[in-house]
This record gives sequence, structure tokens and C-alpha cells, in this order.
Amino acid sequence: MTALALGPDSTGAVLVVRNGSVGHFGPHPPDAGAGRVDCSDGVIIPGAVNAHTHIYSALAPLGMPAPQREPRNFVEILEQVWWRLDRSIDADSLRASARLYAAEALLSGTTVLVDHHESPNLIEGALDVVADACEEIGIRAVVCYGATERNHGLPEAQSGLAECRRFIVTNRRTLVRGAVGLHASFTVSDETIREAGELCRASGAPLHVHVAEDAADVEDARRRGYEGPLQRLHRLRALEPRSILAHGVHLSEDEVRFAEQLRLWLVQNPRSNRANRVGYPSSLRASSHVALGTDGYPADMHAEAEALREDGARNGERSAVMADRISCGHRLAGEILGIDLAPLAAGGAADAVVIAAGRVRHVIVAGHLVVCDGQLLTADIAKIREEAAREAAQLWERMRSTAVRRGSGMRLL
Repeated sequence: MTALALGPDSTGAVLVVRNGSVGHFGPHPPDAGAGRVDCSDGVIIPGAVNAHTHIYSALAPLGMPAPQREPRNFVEILEQVWWRLDRSIDADSLRASARLYAAEALLSGTTVLVDHHESPNLIEGALDVVADACEEIGIRAVVCYGATERNHGLPEAQSGLAECRRFIVTNRRTLVRGAVGLHASFTVSDETIREAGELCRASGAPLHVHVAEDAADVEDARRRGYEGPLQRLHRLRALEPRSILAHGVHLSEDEVRFAEQLRLWLVQNPRSNRANRVGYPSSLRASSHVALGTDGYPADMHAEAEALREDGARNGERSAVMADRISCGHRLAGEILGIDLAPLAAGGAADAVVIAAGRVRHVIVAGHLVVCDGQLLTADIAKIREEAAREAAQLWERMRSTAVRRGSGMRLL
């Protein structure tokens, strides 16, 4: 039985959803069934994928305090801003962040979030908070905890990996899956990397890790006796196929080709790379497995794609390469979620967006209408924003009292 028929759109295409999957997408079928949603003024396209983000940063635009002094480099940006923020997160602020980020993502036409979470003072149960919010709002997600030793050494990393293991084993949600996370190799020991790889093999889940975002990551790996962070992760057997390497700005083309051989995904994050002044990842053109993420920026993938086009044009990137980055997110998320996300083919996931006059009009996730005529249907967006503002004010108070310090588990610089 047909549950929903979307269209025809301005091209004459109709999307028919049956039991949460695509039953038909194309010219008007003889019997489109009941439950029709009008989109004659728009175009039906697959939902967008944000292939690397940090949901916990959703409150940052709501008045996050400036650093105590101007950061001089990438590591100081982490120490003075983002690591102070993640140490200040509690369950309430995380829930508010996750609900806001998921809701705003849907309203911008993004239907999948690949999240990388850190909250050193809230590790056990943190992934449930994020996953419950995503499930409630109605967005697909892949979640992990980014294990690190930068605050409390090896025990902290072990707690992070334990949270990944617990979530992967106990998760029964429809829209959310788990992965294994490491923050970045420069904040963990060889022992932690080995344990992460063992967990990947035992659970069948991929690794999600920051790699070569800044030259400091490369320098740290070399001081430890490795050619670079990619080789370190590989030699310690942490890189199973489907694993996600965020950034890769300072990888060479040979390293990128090696990642391709290992069947790894790379994720470019233009707005974040620009803001953190880490450079443009020209070498990523050596792989056909490069998706687009926001690294904590809002999950508006149209804005991210515009930033990619601007930065790519300045760096001599071919338009075909940039277009491939935008579409690769569906392949990445589809591999990890075990579903067919794009194109909208019969039997594939019914995750679709209607764009009309340059705006998101309707959104469907797993066959369910979650945004209609620009309005979120799964929750009260006004209350979500009110809760976010309230929790943000308290979060900034905690953050102001959080000292800037370099973690005990780091050998960096």
C-alpha cells in the first residue's frame, strides 16, 4: 500500500513511498495512491548528507565567549575555544545542542548527519543523548565518541572507546548507527589506537577520526617515528574499510591514493578549514572517495558546497571534482547505514527534499514527512530554540570558568 506520494514536481516527477522505501520515482505512475503532497513549484532531489560534523557545537552561534587571547595557531584554537567548550558540556546542554542541530539540519534539507562527539566530563551515556535527539527529530545519524587522552590520559581514552562499544552493542534505534571514534592521533597513544582498531574489527563498525587537519598532526606522528598520521593509524591496524578520515588537508597525493586503496573515506570541510586557516586540501583530488562535511558548522550543505566552489576555484580545482565531493556523501552514509541513499531508485531509502524558489519546502526521511511547507513537523522549533538559548547561557558560564590547558596525554609540540 502506498503511504505517500510526493509530486508531480516542476519536472513532472513523482516520488511514491511504500513501507519507508522508494516505490517509484519518475514520470507520473498510473496509480500514485493517496497521501499526495503538492510540490508543483519545486524539484524533488535526494536529501543531503553532512559527512563529518560536531553536533555538540550547535550552541556556539548563540553567544559563545571569545577566547581569552587571540590564538596564534590551530592548536591554540583547539585549546582556547573548542576544548574548553567540550569540557563544559553536560547532559542538558548536549540534548539542547543535538535537538537544535538536528532540527536546523532538516530545515536546510540535510537528512543524514555523521557526528563525531566529545564531552570529557560526560562520556558514559553521551551517545544516547545525541542519538535520542536525532531519532526524536527524525534525522538519520552515525554517531561515535572521539576517544582522547588530552585531559586525563589513558583512562579517558578507554572510557571513550567503552562508550562507543556500549552504544554499538545496545543501540536499537531505527535511524541511528554507531561508529568507533578517535579525536586525532596527536592526542592518543599507540595503545589507544590499537584498541580502537580491535573494537572496529570486533564490532564491524568503521573508525571516524581527524587526520592531518593541521601540520601539527603530521609533526607529532613523525616525532613518534611514523611517516605521518595516516601511516601511524595503518601500522597500528586501526583503519578498517569504510573508515572516515576527516580533513586530510596535510596528506600528500601518495597518501591520499593509499587511503583510496584501503577503501577509506576522506571528508573535506571548507568553511572550517577556512576559519581555522589550515589550508586547502588540493591532494584530495587523488581520491574518488571524498565527501563533504561541515566540522561543526550548521548542516546547510548548500552553504558548504558554495564554500567548496569558492575555495576550489581559487585553488584550480576542476568543477567535476567538486561536484563529486557533494554527491559522495550519499555513498559514504549508504555504506555505513547499509542503505541505498541516492539516486532515488526503487527499493532505496526514501530520503528526499523538495526545493522551491531556492528554499527547502518539504523533507522526507525514511518515508516520513518531517518538514512540510518549510515547517518542522516532528517537534516545536520555537521551543527547541528557546531551550537552546537557555542552555547556552548556562554553558557559557561554565566555559568562562574552564581553564585553558594542554592535556596530560599529549606529546604535541
